[in-house]
Amino acid sequence: MCGIAGFLDFRKTTSLEKLKEMTDALAHRGPDDAGYEVFETGKALIGFGQRRLSILDLSALGHQPMHFGDLVVNYNGEIYNFKEIRKELEEKGYSFVSGSDTEVILKGYHCWGLEVLQKFIGMFAIALYDKTRKKVFLIRDRAGVKPLYYYWKNEILLFGSELKALYRHERFEKNIDISSLALFLQYSYIPGPHCIFQHTAKLLPGHILTIDLESGERELHKYWDVADYYNKPALKITDEEAITETEKLMKSAYGYRMVSDVPVGVFLSGGYDSSSVAALLQSGRTEKLKTFTIGFHELEFNEAKEAKKIAAHLGTDHTEWYLTAKEAGEVLPLLPEIYDEPFADNSTVPTVLVSRLARRQVKVALSADAGDEIFGGYHKFNLANKYTNGLPVPVQTILSGAMSLVNPAHIPYFRSTYNFATRYEKMKLIWKSHDLGEAMKYISQYITESEVKSFLSGDYKALPTAFADGKDGQNDNLNRLLAIDYKTFLVDNNLVKVDRATMSVGLEGREPMIDHRLVEFLAQLPFSFKIRDGVNKWLLKKIVHKYLPEEMMDRPKRPFIAPLTVWFRQELQEQLTYYLSENCLSKTGLFETGPIIKLRDDYLAGKKVNYQKLWQLLSFQLWYNRWVGKL
Repeated sequence: MCGIAGFLDFRKTTSLEKLKEMTDALAHRGPDDAGYEVFETGKALIGFGQRRLSILDLSALGHQPMHFGDLVVNYNGEIYNFKEIRKELEEKGYSFVSGSDTEVILKGYHCWGLEVLQKFIGMFAIALYDKTRKKVFLIRDRAGVKPLYYYWKNEILLFGSELKALYRHERFEKNIDISSLALFLQYSYIPGPHCIFQHTAKLLPGHILTIDLESGERELHKYWDVADYYNKPALKITDEEAITETEKLMKSAYGYRMVSDVPVGVFLSGGYDSSSVAALLQSGRTEKLKTFTIGFHELEFNEAKEAKKIAAHLGTDHTEWYLTAKEAGEVLPLLPEIYDEPFADNSTVPTVLVSRLARRQVKVALSADAGDEIFGGYHKFNLANKYTNGLPVPVQTILSGAMSLVNPAHIPYFRSTYNFATRYEKMKLIWKSHDLGEAMKYISQYITESEVKSFLSGDYKALPTAFADGKDGQNDNLNRLLAIDYKTFLVDNNLVKVDRATMSVGLEGREPMIDHRLVEFLAQLPFSFKIRDGVNKWLLKKIVHKYLPEEMMDRPKRPFIAPLTVWFRQELQEQLTYYLSENCLSKTGLFETGPIIKLRDDYLAGKKVNYQKLWQLLSFQLWYNRWVGKL
């Protein structure tokens, strides 16, 4: 695990010192070692830089950039099955000088070309320079666990694990893309490939960006897409067969994520996803697995008690930390540094703190993201299905038309019902669309499109996102909901949250549930294996109940979020008031201040306002203050 940065400069003016500056901006991702190299071709300078967090082969033999013949690699991640691939290569006559997976990437590419990607089980962001072909390849893993940004303008391509590496180059222009800002306000994250700055993009998961060093041309190629597996014919399989095969794949996926030369632990929240990771890994082990939990004194947000019971039942070595509003307030100013693109998931604070807690004892921590996406855990899946298929299409059309004629402010429930106007608009648009993907899009928006227009002072365009993907060909129409959420919320919210939080303290975060073999199998199962008779995660629960009593696990789903509703009226109120003031909002030149100040004041006056809207606006202002201009 590490951070990578680099450039392809067709003006040939970027220095080694500038590369070091870019790379060292990522020192938190790799405190153990650093490497920087600049190569000159006929038409460009190429810079590769890496900050290393040593997990496999702790010796200097794993140093990067790494060379083999005319190949150079710069890499962030882990190839968990590198030993099997190495054995294949040794049988073909290759020899190895290190015990690192980086060397396997190099020699695997030398042997099989880019087809080697199909062999990898792992998470990775790779920059590979092929001197013979005069090309550089930027590659991102199938799920997008490891981030990779790139910028192209003024005859230079910059790339890095985080935007802060790109910020260090003087030819990077910090011009905000207002259309991407609109996406952020809607979803609390910016769906890929879009980015907050113009001429900047996230490399999409399962994609390769090829840069020709002679012509400067760029070509984007997709080598894996989760939707392809949702589009395969549904498997005809019995319940017992599905349970057996899924459990087998889970054990393999979880076991691979324990491959390490340093201590490993597990984040345990008390829900089914993380409990499955802890249960399957502790089962059959004599050594106690280390588990970590963050708790809240606000009981409605606290799952630490349940996590403690689960840990005791499994026999793990469990550590918990109860978080106070004061501790949260101390973390808040650090969030823009950690999340250097606007980001407003409401569990960033506890995720950062549980990462700190784990780092005191281990160097690798397993999370359980993707459980809701691949097993059907979110209530929004039920809602999208209910709202789209619960009424005949003609009735939906009539209702939507009638709602367009009525101002929700004139409805008696408006003032007494939580977030009523937003919910009213969403229902109107869902019934107008008659489409599951559109329903998922509107349900996923915290701030609706019309609200965003009232908040922003400039014009913007609606950017394409994966919410519009896959309208035809699904093996099961309801599975489309899972595919969409996998390609949006999972990739650009959940994985971003954990990657930045863990790497901010030099902790490698691993995601066992995103093993592509497990994902591909579950994608081909009918939706009824995920939600059955009103029970979400039906298949996962059948497996977990083999290890943990049903009565211990069977309770309402409680998301891992911070009690912002409490904190906004205590330690965070001063910051909320300051950063959402007329003065601070005006300085950005991006907002219509009136509607935002009214939203803030209504919330502080105790009116029925969604606190998440304020968290998104506050998060943006904090980010702007850190990276664009002081407020």
